[in-house]
Amino acid sequence: MKKYIYLFLILTLPIAACGDKKEAKTTDAKDVATETDNNHENETTVEFTREQIKLIDIQIGELESKELTNTIKVNGMLTVPNQNKAYVTPVYNGIVLTLNVQPGSNVAKGQTIATIKNPELMKMQQEVQQLNEQIKLAELEVNRQKQLVEGNAAPLKRLQQAHTELATLRSQRSGVQKQLGGIGASQSYSSVIAVRAPIPGTISKVIAQIGSNVDMASPIAEIVNNSQLHLDIFVYEKDLPKVKPGQIIHFTLTNNPGTEYDASIYSIGTAFEGDSKTVPVHARVTGNKYGLIDGMSVTALISLDRSVGAALPTEAIVSDKGLDYIFIVSGKENKADTHDHAGEGKDEIVTFEKIPVVKGVTDLGYTQITALKEIPAGSKIVTKNSFFILAKMNNTGEEGHVH
Repeated sequence: MKKYIYLFLILTLPIAACGDKKEAKTTDAKDVATETDNNHENETTVEFTREQIKLIDIQIGELESKELTNTIKVNGMLTVPNQNKAYVTPVYNGIVLTLNVQPGSNVAKGQTIATIKNPELMKMQQEVQQLNEQIKLAELEVNRQKQLVEGNAAPLKRLQQAHTELATLRSQRSGVQKQLGGIGASQSYSSVIAVRAPIPGTISKVIAQIGSNVDMASPIAEIVNNSQLHLDIFVYEKDLPKVKPGQIIHFTLTNNPGTEYDASIYSIGTAFEGDSKTVPVHARVTGNKYGLIDGMSVTALISLDRSVGAALPTEAIVSDKGLDYIFIVSGKENKADTHDHAGEGKDEIVTFEKIPVVKGVTDLGYTQITALKEIPAGSKIVTKNSFFILAKMNNTGEEGHVH
């Protein structure tokens, strides 16, 4: 701020007149008219010495033709669809014996996340063993009855009963085996069950701890699969007609804007989001997803269309009383070789003229403009530190606002 005040004091110093002082003359009607014209002209022009221009680093350039992309700035949030999230839950109650993961661990589908212990499992395993022995006896009985029937030593009815009893025992064993297999238990004697990951992904949280009593209503951990990461943005009603599926979104994390990511719009909502007067728009994150996590807030730009037009660096445009302006080098200096600092001479005077403009598309540090007053071909235009010129023109200590 001290630097700006110092520079402003320099700018507001009167420019010394060259040559000897002339005697004052009586003002007549012609002189008044001339003075009025000059005052009117000074409303849009201001003079600087070459030394002042160099001191405050006023940069000079020309209008450029730029292809810029029109964008809409929105806010949003990263989300993962529910089909890409899963709780790791046991299908049988028990006590957590081991935990094999921690938050941030990458897991594959079917990988063992934890083991639980329940001694009641051994009752089912014992039942399988008993059924195996009963089935062996039933098979022997079927063979014996078959031989008796063939020798006419027993009625056919007993053979049929033996077949029925064998089928019943096999069905009972199959049911118990499926029950053990469904809960991840082995058929041999063991009270330990492996709890496996239902989907691939990353462990977002571990809920249980060793010794916890868990069941089907008690998740052990949560898995999130970021491969199908989505971006939900919120577009205001006035901008909604400009948004279409397939448009590209460039976004950065609100709390870490250093890296830019991309997404593609695939769906547009049909209802307002609460009382916000915004409509949710859904996009799929494409390309690099490193560092992105479900629930992160983002700042996004929706790319609409590209246009080619006259453009200047955005900092070349200043705002004054609600209107936008640029400054051109006025008069004969306009055609001179001004280079970056409007020349090297220190005693010469350079006149800058304020030109009203309408701003267009802003992108990549440039803004397209439409001049509301004709700019001579080949004009030299201020591209940096325009606010110092505006400050001197307004003869105030304020620097103006750059847009």
